[in-house]
Amino acid sequence: MFSKATEYALRATIFLAQQSSEDHKIGIDDISKAIGSPKPFTAKILQLLTKHNQVVSSVRGPHGGFYLSPKAKKLPVRAILQAMGEDEILEKCVMGLKMCSEIEPCPMHAQYKIIKNQLISLFTQKTIQQLAEEIKEGITFFKNK
Repeated sequence: MFSKATEYALRATIFLAQQSSEDHKIGIDDISKAIGSPKPFTAKILQLLTKHNQVVSSVRGPHGGFYLSPKAKKLPVRAILQAMGEDEILEKCVMGLKMCSEIEPCPMHAQYKIIKNQLISLFTQKTIQQLAEEIKEGITFFKNK
């Protein structure tokens, strides 16, 4: 559904929500290893996530690294999609038509409208912290075994 970059962004953000704080920053090596992403690719993803401190915060230097602030942990998962430039996927026609609507629906419009609304609700209501807690509790996982 999303690009590989956005999939890694979701994983990185959840990992940071679990492991980091303003007092405990995580380095790029540890993040890339934890999410199974090449280091240069992870760096580009984190650059997008840290732009204007939208989702992830960072500090340069020997004691630097990446972390999620308490405020960022409360963000909806959709904030990650927005930072990665993929938020519009939730709003688009499933068949990619520009003029799909109730008046001029695509062949899948009626059925997909229900699913699309559920997806929008999921990404808008579920917070980064909630996902991190579900993983911590062993309810869900984000690593392939």
